Amino acid sequence: MTSPAERQGDLLRQALAPEQWPVKPAWLPEDTAVVGGAVRDALLGRLRERPDLDLVVEGDAVSLARRLAGQGGGSCVVLDAERSIARLVSGGWTIDLAQRCGDSLEADLNRRDYSVNAIALPLSGGAPVDPTGGIPDLAAGQLRAISEANLLEDPLRLLRGLRLACELDFAIEAHTRHWLEQHARQLAEVAGERVLAELERLAAAPSGSAGLAQTIATGLLRVWGGDGPEAMARLQHLTPQQALERGLSAAESAWALPLARLAAVLDRAALARLHASRRLQQRCERLRHWHSQLAAAGAGAGLASLPEEERLLLQRQLEEDLPALALHLEPGEARQALVRWRHPDDPLFHPRPPLDGQRLQQALGLPPGPQLGQLLLHLSQERAFGRLTEAKATAETEAGTVAETVALAAARAWLAAQAPPP
Repeated sequence: MTSPAERQGDLLRQALAPEQWPVKPAWLPEDTAVVGGAVRDALLGRLRERPDLDLVVEGDAVSLARRLAGQGGGSCVVLDAERSIARLVSGGWTIDLAQRCGDSLEADLNRRDYSVNAIALPLSGGAPVDPTGGIPDLAAGQLRAISEANLLEDPLRLLRGLRLACELDFAIEAHTRHWLEQHARQLAEVAGERVLAELERLAAAPSGSAGLAQTIATGLLRVWGGDGPEAMARLQHLTPQQALERGLSAAESAWALPLARLAAVLDRAALARLHASRRLQQRCERLRHWHSQLAAAGAGAGLASLPEEERLLLQRQLEEDLPALALHLEPGEARQALVRWRHPDDPLFHPRPPLDGQRLQQALGLPPGPQLGQLLLHLSQERAFGRLTEAKATAETEAGTVAETVALAAARAWLAAQAPPP
């Protein structure tokens, strides 16, 4: 007679559907077991269509991955030759294979980070293997570390715990939270790129603001130069509900919320220490600057409170990222700004000079240099604030359109004003 645990195993194998994998189950060793996130998510009923798979085998996983890549037409990447860990990428699937640590599957699972990640499902049949009590923790909505030593074996697990709790909407068990706080400084031992990858995943979670607030409260971010409690106020506005109220579409929220959240807690220096790309450093720095400028203007101060030169600079610097700043604006102003921002020809939200530098040089006999750059900026400002209108066109004969006539007239007027008095 089949036990409840065995029936649970059958249901999990049905949910994981190994017959749909790019690797046929018959190609795998009989002792193969699925472990980690795929089993956890299947138990929670939140399994993606093509989940990332982690497989544990008793023998050499690297040679197995290479053989499977040849059989299934995928590619193999060796992740850790010493510990025999490899990744197989095939047909849109990512499958990590690892040689079992220890003399049994249970011993391997006992070396992992959190109990909910230490559940295995043998592909050959039978009940899930759960030596650390991960299934009861899933039912209780609790994230519990297997041991303090396991966390310290790879200190990134400290930060990963906050990210998992945030993604799963789980409470962190009391002893686990104590270890996170007690050993927060150990995160400094981890490569910056790995820390940043976890922070980016945390920022992208629906409740990422709360998760990042926990990195501040536990001290995990302090060792990398992240902001302190003052960032809490900035994070409060960065929720899906706030984005909805301000008119962001789902697609806009998907990138603007994570970007705004990272900018709320990490300045450029901290991002540099984390080896973030220069582009991400610049985007966050600009968001922080303009949020600070608007905050300094007083409660309720919006974009219109900025002088023209500053407003134009804001629109130029945040032309691609305005939705991330809109999260900090009043709802009405944010919605109006986004309506204009979505029109690529809006002269203020996508500022451009009416004529390019080459045409100005041809028409006005200007040499390349700083003056030409200043003129282009001036014309961009005139166009952005509606001062280049057809009503200003004269009856003079000019080559080109009326708009070009107006722009050239404005350019000549500016050049005349720059000329030294006789």
